[in-house]
Amino acid sequence: QVDLVESGGGAVQVGGSLRLSCKVSGRNFHTLCMAWFRQDPGKEREGVAVLDRNGATTYADSVKGRFTISGDSAKNTLYLQMDSLTPEDTGQYYCAADYGNWVLLPHYRFWGQGTQVTVSS
Repeated sequence: QVDLVESGGGAVQVGGSLRLSCKVSGRNFHTLCMAWFRQDPGKEREGVAVLDRNGATTYADSVKGRFTISGDSAKNTLYLQMDSLTPEDTGQYYCAADYGNWVLLPHYRFWGQGTQVTVSS
């Protein structure tokens, strides 16, 4: 069993930055494919960024150049650095993990409870 706990969400103004964290327990995150998703009420869950077991990253076009996914093996924690935030980045952000790589598709086996990000103008 893999448990994921997100933190770091909050309210920020346009152009601001936030760093989300996802504490992984139950398995070393380097043995997992890790991803961040976000979802607005009434909308489908959207893949934002992926960090695979080889350290390769994938980003949604909407966040390329603004968001950075990374991990700290000593803390077994996944991060999402979000810069130049816009109101379109508002949503509930979820950490996800699986033994396989679903890339940006929402088919991951393990999910956190989510953390809210609100960007206001």
